[in-house]
Amino acid sequence: QVQLVESGGGLVQAGGSLRLSCTTSGRTFTTNTMGWFRQAPGKEREFVAAVKWSGGNTYTAYYADSVKDRFTIFRDNAKNTVYLQMNSLKPEDTAIYYCAADTHSGGSYGSRYEYEYWGQGTQVTVSS
Repeated sequence: QVQLVESGGGLVQAGGSLRLSCTTSGRTFTTNTMGWFRQAPGKEREFVAAVKWSGGNTYTAYYADSVKDRFTIFRDNAKNTVYLQMNSLKPEDTAIYYCAADTHSGGSYGSRYEYEYWGQGTQVTVSS
């Protein structure tokens, strides 16, 4: 069993920045694929970013086109925490952001169905 707890959401003006954190517990963290998804009102939950173990101490980050060059995902294995640094925020980034863990790390990082464990979500609101 894996527990995920997110923090760092809030209200920010367009062009501003936020950093989300997701701390995990309960199982080995280092080989998990960790992802961030978001869901806006009336929309499907969509992929934002993921960081996947590539072997050894190597990890690869992946991003949705809509956030590439603005968001950065990174992890601190010593703290069992994954972060999402969000810069140049836009009103269309407004959503509930969810952290997710894929303990098998063999499937498609962009599919929400690959992730077995989810956090409770944190609200991000970007005002224009």
